[in-house]
Amino acid sequence: MHNFIKGLPKAELHLHIEGTLEPELMFTLAKKNEVELPFASVEDVRAAYEFDDLQSFLDIYYQGAAVLITESDFAELMSEYLERAIADGVRHAEIFFDPQTHSERGVDIGTVIGGFRKAQAEFADSISTSLILCFLRHLPPHAAVDTFEAARPYLDDIMGLGLDSSEVGNPPERFVEAYALGRDAGLRLVAHAGEEAGPDYVWAALDVLGAERIDHGVRAEDDPELVERLVREQIPLTMCPLSNQELQVVPDLRDHNLKRLLDRGVKVTINSDDPAYFGGYVAENYAMAATALGLTRTEVGRIARNSIEASFVDDERKAELLTELDQYLASHEVH
Repeated sequence: MHNFIKGLPKAELHLHIEGTLEPELMFTLAKKNEVELPFASVEDVRAAYEFDDLQSFLDIYYQGAAVLITESDFAELMSEYLERAIADGVRHAEIFFDPQTHSERGVDIGTVIGGFRKAQAEFADSISTSLILCFLRHLPPHAAVDTFEAARPYLDDIMGLGLDSSEVGNPPERFVEAYALGRDAGLRLVAHAGEEAGPDYVWAALDVLGAERIDHGVRAEDDPELVERLVREQIPLTMCPLSNQELQVVPDLRDHNLKRLLDRGVKVTINSDDPAYFGGYVAENYAMAATALGLTRTEVGRIARNSIEASFVDDERKAELLTELDQYLASHEVH
């Protein structure tokens, strides 16, 4: 199954580029940029990756991001992710980035996007990519508006808006103004919801912010009416099994509701979230979920199809990706 998954053409729709910062690169950049880390070695960093909840992860996540300063740092970060994604069969990636994580340290958004753009161009023949600017929901709503305005000169390089960071106590309603700006600018809209907070956050992301996809959405199952809506309107969920396990959202993958929702007809997808911190990139997430939940090759292929159908690529690229997937499944006698 693992080799089948690695070769399976797929899209990744829930990936925080700052969450791909491996400890080795973290130390290399810290040395180059003379940034002091609260860890003595790569081994100490990995030992710290034992999380009780979302916040315990975020504390380390923001510490690590402090080493990203120059355009070349962001280019190297993106390049390392794209190499791994290509090896995992990812043909298209829609990549989250958190400009506020960097602007608070005095790093201009143009530096961030400039670095990403260089790496995206370098790998363009092997993988199509687009950027989704995420607002940090633990910061004030006016900070999201300010961030959007700072990003205006770069909107040609940004495909969508997202919402991440600490969920509980920071409901979607706080970010109506920032999302309205994105909608007026023609950006696609997604939002993290229903990871640790309840299904009411998912409803608000859909109805208040106008989100087209829900990132995580694990708690949507708590509301049968919401599940019916997800099925009826084919609203995708970008689920992240290893993240959910590591952050104790679903401590045992065998209890994850991904397969139950798939069986109900929800358009679920599998993604890696912050793979440097959670123990696996996208193929490993597929493989671990398949093992824990007893997914068949047909079901795994269906999830890959969902990922392509749920992407925001243009119709021509989407048709190309679906054709490649169909050919791959046919070659493996998967129907």
